[in-house]
Amino acid sequence: MASTNSWRLEIQSPVAAPRLFRAAVLDWHTLAPQLAPHIIASAHPVVGEGRIGSVRQFNFTSAMPFSLMKEKLEFLDENKCDCKSTLIEGGGIGTAIETATSHIKVEPTANGGCVVQVDSTYRLLPGVEVKDEITKAKNSVTNIFKGAEAYLIANPDAYI
Repeated sequence: MASTNSWRLEIQSPVAAPRLFRAAVLDWHTLAPQLAPHIIASAHPVVGEGRIGSVRQFNFTSAMPFSLMKEKLEFLDENKCDCKSTLIEGGGIGTAIETATSHIKVEPTANGGCVVQVDSTYRLLPGVEVKDEITKAKNSVTNIFKGAEAYLIANPDAYI
């Protein structure tokens, strides 16, 4: 019987919550190939326009252990910078992972910045063991938000 596992990550940022949420979450399929071309070859919406039920696909370079990942947006509250998505194809689905979901909430802080909270829940396929994948996943998510943060700091008029 496969067990359900999870991990949590918090990332501090000096960037305002709505800007970081729009850049690193809602529009990441547009920014990622520009900011991380060594990892993400291309990305695009497959179904929908960024609303609940939308699916987007990320195509990876050989730097990643899988060639693509498709995620479906299950919940979105843009005003509260809150969303949930489910991995539906690629990214280890069917080979190591049965299911995987992520909940991302970006909350404002008193200093005008924000804190990103990421909760990831996944069910491994029977017989699969997690080694350093959680560390890699956390590093990957941190790199996404720090990459978007650097872009937003360098481009103060973007995503306002």
